[in-house]
Amino acid sequence: MPKADLHTHSVFSDGTTSPKEVVIAAQKAGVGIFALADHDTVNGVPQAQAECEARHIPFVPAVEISTREHDHLHFLGLNVDIHNTRFLEFLENNRRLRVARIKKIIAQLQAARVNLTEKDVFSRAPNTVSRAHVADALKQKGIVPTRQEGFRRWLVPGQAGYVPSAGVTVLEAIREIKHAGGLAVIAHPGMVMEVWNFPAWKEAGLDGIEVFYPAHTYTMKQELLKIARKYDLFATGGSDYHGPSSGRNSTPGMAVAQPHYDRLISKLLKR
Repeated sequence: MPKADLHTHSVFSDGTTSPKEVVIAAQKAGVGIFALADHDTVNGVPQAQAECEARHIPFVPAVEISTREHDHLHFLGLNVDIHNTRFLEFLENNRRLRVARIKKIIAQLQAARVNLTEKDVFSRAPNTVSRAHVADALKQKGIVPTRQEGFRRWLVPGQAGYVPSAGVTVLEAIREIKHAGGLAVIAHPGMVMEVWNFPAWKEAGLDGIEVFYPAHTYTMKQELLKIARKYDLFATGGSDYHGPSSGRNSTPGMAVAQPHYDRLISKLLKR
């Protein structure tokens, strides 16, 4: 089956490699259509696009938007206009919300007598800051051995450093993606089953659903394909690649059944 990857991350958010390096890894993995979808920023898109063009890889400008309705309820904006002023202001505001959340996390960790400063964290995040940067700072200081352990020990619900997501609402995320000329796709829906509301999301303008995702079982993929048919959503594929040492899967690309791949090409590349 052909491979697509419409969900990858670089150092412009919580990935560990540059946009160029992400593209190179995707090409090595045989990805046939690619998107860089950093969290709440499109600043890495030009670099990724230039590298894709140099390597003749079909490219889709994208972003991943977090919401406050669940830590993992995120929406991909595919084919967004990365020069749209209103959209850029929207993303900048999201990043400010992230900064406020991370400052609260650091304050709570300090109250728990964890030796961590704002400089330790924000020096690692020149663009979009996230809990991953907190975990990496904890690792660098020898407090935890890995990014994953940083999350598990300090940053998830029930732990001293947990602060709920401070993102926008789902409807705001979908609305702004659409306003920027993009297609709105729910990311990793299998991780947020408890908050599914496809009727409302479809009414708001949802276009697609990320079916082909590393954590989705065969049964989950079949369930999501049923939902896609019911609500006339196109199915996408994404690895959520974050690069080496990120604790995520280390290889870009997801196999996508040919009919769905063909629809992706038609939808995203206007063929």
